Amino acid sequence: MTETTTPVEHVLVVPTLLFHEIGVFQGFNSKTERYLDTLLDPMHTIYLARPDAEDDPSYKQLIPYCIFRCGDSIFHYTRGTKQGEARLHAKKSIGVGGHISTLDRDSDQETYLAGMERELEEEIAIESGYREQLAGLLNDDSNDVGKVHLGVVHVFDLDEPQVRPLEESMVDAGFAPLSQLVEEIDSFETWSQICLKFLTGDAD
Repeated sequence: MTETTTPVEHVLVVPTLLFHEIGVFQGFNSKTERYLDTLLDPMHTIYLARPDAEDDPSYKQLIPYCIFRCGDSIFHYTRGTKQGEARLHAKKSIGVGGHISTLDRDSDQETYLAGMERELEEEIAIESGYREQLAGLLNDDSNDVGKVHLGVVHVFDLDEPQVRPLEESMVDAGFAPLSQLVEEIDSFETWSQICLKFLTGDAD
């Protein structure tokens, strides 16, 4: 019997050195045009096998990190054990999104946006009207997960607090006041901690 192997996912990355040349920062940065015009230029992007990319800090994986807000309430959830990144299991999060992969290159859309929409469609159902804005970039080199990822933060302002998780890996999902989440900030993954501070006006 011939065994079938699962194809290895290849994800979009940029050289960490390029990010440093543009201007390395720690935390949140709202100057998106300064960075994304260069980082998303096909001249600089490549696709690496995800297992390799996860352990190679010489590259940064570009990750759409989408936040859903309705008034003063924020969508949040806990990452279950079925979630792909084992290093984030049991952490709370306010970000939805994931890797841009070779699957997204065949879309009629720009590759990054196609990847963001694919990830959202896989993970959640947005059952409300909304307005979306690109808010900033997110970098955290204080831990092994952050060293190999660079977040692109999008904020979705919803008409109603209606977001439904589609993945079993998203547990205890729902909306809560921003002030409540800030009180529980230590239980969130570091990217979410940085974004919670941004949402309260305590970041860039």
